[in-house]
Amino acid sequence: MLDLTATILQRTLVFATPLFLATLGEILTERAGILNLGMEGLIAVGALAAFVGTAVTGGPWGGLVCAVFAGAALGAVHAFVSVTLRANQVVSGLAITMVGTGIAGLWGKPFVGTPPLGRLIAVDWPALGLGFLNDIPYIGQIIFSQSPFFFLSLALGLILWFLLKHTRWGIRIKSVGENPKAADALGVRVDLVKFACVMLGGSLAALGGAQLALSYSSSWVENMSAGRGWIVIALTIFSLWNPLRAFWGSLLFGGIFVLQYLLQPLGVPPSILGMLPYVATLSVLVLDGFRKDTRSLFAPAMLGEPYKRGDR
Repeated sequence: MLDLTATILQRTLVFATPLFLATLGEILTERAGILNLGMEGLIAVGALAAFVGTAVTGGPWGGLVCAVFAGAALGAVHAFVSVTLRANQVVSGLAITMVGTGIAGLWGKPFVGTPPLGRLIAVDWPALGLGFLNDIPYIGQIIFSQSPFFFLSLALGLILWFLLKHTRWGIRIKSVGENPKAADALGVRVDLVKFACVMLGGSLAALGGAQLALSYSSSWVENMSAGRGWIVIALTIFSLWNPLRAFWGSLLFGGIFVLQYLLQPLGVPPSILGMLPYVATLSVLVLDGFRKDTRSLFAPAMLGEPYKRGDR
């Protein structure tokens, strides 16, 4: 029983990692006042860039770098449309999703069924002189058998939490999302902050896609993002734009993904299993709406609203 529980928890962390990485990206973007509904496209492009980058450079770390730059580039498109052109952010985000998934489906077609040249499956603790970590009963199997993406996501989550809560940069980011006019009056370059946050958020989402291509999957398959981008949007709201809370939310949804595989041998129809993550998404948001303290439920005040210097 303990072995089964350890296996379930280990797989839960695997499924939670891409969700957590992409949610960090959406939190950073929305904290700056930009709504990005293009997470699905960013994850898909990140997966494609990581897979192709690995094939071109001959190593998974090269693919990881390619994913980061691809996510930033696609994020820059959304930033240009939303910040510079001040267009509708919902339409722009949906366009990013369609473009990203379309690019991944079209350009990734020649790689279908092709195994990657390199994978980031697990951290080599013995090479770091910490091989004893793998031998810790159950903890070693659950935590220290994870890929570098898991530990990278933990580090990035703590960094983002500290940045938003305890640094001057974090104050600037949140002020831009809450009251850009006041931030502008204090000398903050509002458009630059928004642009940077959208690009960095795109890179974080692309890292989630890279995890799918370089760690989770053993080959390239179409629709690798599989709706995770939409779950990320809900996770951002569920986390109340807090990176630490986002981690626990990602574990919840990671467990739901694992539950699909546990129920499949019991004869549960695949259509029902495919609905589970989305039913859970709606359920969590509904239950969260019954919180007595609703002050923390408010999104950044200017989320989705374009800002033009000089507007009243």
